[in-house]
Amino acid sequence: MVTDSEVLDLFRDELPIMGTLTGKMIPLQLDDALQAYTEFDDLSFAIDKYSKKYEVDVSVIDFSAYYPWEIEWFFRKWFTKKPISQTAEPLTVKMFAESARAGEWLYAKEYQ
Repeated sequence: MVTDSEVLDLFRDELPIMGTLTGKMIPLQLDDALQAYTEFDDLSFAIDKYSKKYEVDVSVIDFSAYYPWEIEWFFRKWFTKKPISQTAEPLTVKMFAESARAGEWLYAKEYQ
């Protein structure tokens, strides 16, 4: 059975590690928004490896539901406490882990 930590380890191995200005590393967590953690180019390579390893058809992922994503400006917190209003949904490692257990992408949007 596929575990959350197994899928998390795959993404941690494939994605560059985020760091702060002081050099502190910020490891990826299950519920982190992948769009805020890394660039789409890096994410696409990780998703390809995920697809091959867990045999999940990722071609059904509608990336327009997850992008565009507003990245918070570093100095923004000094000017306002108001959170950024995102128009897209967060894409998380947990979503990939649940889909790997199911053997298919569980978050496909149904269009009517």
